[in-house]
Amino acid sequence: MKESFDDAVQELKRVDHLFWVSLKYTRTVDVIKHTIDRLINCIGFGLEALLKYAKEKKLITAIPANAGLRCDLLKKTYPDNQELIDYINFYLRLRKLSKAEFTRREEFRRHVTMIATIDKGEVVEVTIDSLKEDFEKTKEFVRFVKKIINEEKEEQ
Repeated sequence: MKESFDDAVQELKRVDHLFWVSLKYTRTVDVIKHTIDRLINCIGFGLEALLKYAKEKKLITAIPANAGLRCDLLKKTYPDNQELIDYINFYLRLRKLSKAEFTRREEFRRHVTMIATIDKGEVVEVTIDSLKEDFEKTKEFVRFVKKIINEEKEEQ
């Protein structure tokens, strides 16, 4: 559990560097795509830490390898935690965005944009500003996971 959480924190540091350094100097869709992939990894490690925590508490018996099954299991394990469900939906949306076909607009400019089409023809434009919002939300998620893991440990 601690190892998965530490992996999430390390991944967040990588995202921080990609966002504040790499994207600042290159302004390409490839860097946006890599940043999204790192956000996905970070949240994935956080979800894994929550699953390991739930297994320690004997709320679940096994942790599935598939990311979709992990999300479903977490939703079933914590059905009344709406904040967690929102983060899981955010994670699934980022995964769809990462796998989607995309086009590039205004590369090497301030308004570099990755335009992706996800399920049912929904067009999503990822800009530096929207990526910053996703980065902030991921940082909130890591704090959320830390709070759950640490608060529960103090109750023992």
